[in-house]
Amino acid sequence: MSELREARTLSLFVAGVLVGCLVATCGYALVERGRNTSARDGAVVLKLGHSLDTAHPVHLAMERMAESLAQKSGGALRLLIAPNGQLGSETDCIELLQNGALALTKTSSAPLEAFVPEMALFGVPYVFRSEEHFWRVAEGPLGDELLAAGETAGLVGLCWYDAGARSFYTKKTPVQSPGDLAGLKIRVQNSQTALRMVEALGGSPTPLTFGELYTGLQQGLVDGAENNPPSFHSSRHFEVCKEYSLDEHTRVPDVLLVSRIWWDRLDEQQREWLREAALESAEWQRTEWRRRTEEALAAVEEAGVTVRRPDTAAFAEKVAPMHASYEGTPIGDLMRRVRETE
Repeated sequence: MSELREARTLSLFVAGVLVGCLVATCGYALVERGRNTSARDGAVVLKLGHSLDTAHPVHLAMERMAESLAQKSGGALRLLIAPNGQLGSETDCIELLQNGALALTKTSSAPLEAFVPEMALFGVPYVFRSEEHFWRVAEGPLGDELLAAGETAGLVGLCWYDAGARSFYTKKTPVQSPGDLAGLKIRVQNSQTALRMVEALGGSPTPLTFGELYTGLQQGLVDGAENNPPSFHSSRHFEVCKEYSLDEHTRVPDVLLVSRIWWDRLDEQQREWLREAALESAEWQRTEWRRRTEEALAAVEEAGVTVRRPDTAAFAEKVAPMHASYEGTPIGDLMRRVRETE
């Protein structure tokens, strides 16, 4: 265990050094209207690290956020964005936020549940009745409570980014019912809820980092995975997996977080600018996400993927015992509130 702790400490130290090197090397090169500016003018520069590529709609939304923030503040508050996992994994970036080495990050709610247990709600399959129901919850009082739930862990939630519905894709086995998952090794995120979900549906959950997944599929380490259409397409996993079943078992959103250490350094006006810019970027991203989803499904079908739309009733029935297991727990209470949301 001591070796693991030492390895984690070293990992965080290296990531922290990378943050510093990035700033020093780039001379505070900022995403602002296509030009570079300098922090020597006294502006507050907020570093934002994430693991997505620069063509991803969430990254594009954060670029728009950077432009909006610079405009609202007259250049006094700016973002420095480090994409492509330059500063480490999602978990690494969350930990950097906790110690103040990084100001902001975008993370899936799945790895975030290790820091904010309430986020496990999103990993429970078929807890939301539809996409519309999901957004009524996320944009209502419960969604606001969940964004604030990480403050005791040093994390302040600013907004939700749409990550669509997650569905199964496999190399060659059509998944039209839960029984089709039997014996299949399915890659899952680093989430206990995701592990339980795949087990409940009859598959064999296999944690693997997203960066290792393409090779893992090629080499047979896993037989398939689960993700939303834009990610299935942009990752090029469709080159290996020719079956995509839209069972839409979970809606696991992305979350934009700011370090509580950095949040406390900002005055009320700066916080207002940051929150407004974040919410505006989230609204734009939702529209862009819908367009990308339609394009992604058309593109993978053209590339030879069979896209199936199975009856989800059998899947929902299969995970009913998993739902029941949460009764009398904090997640069970959240699930009840979700069900009560019209």
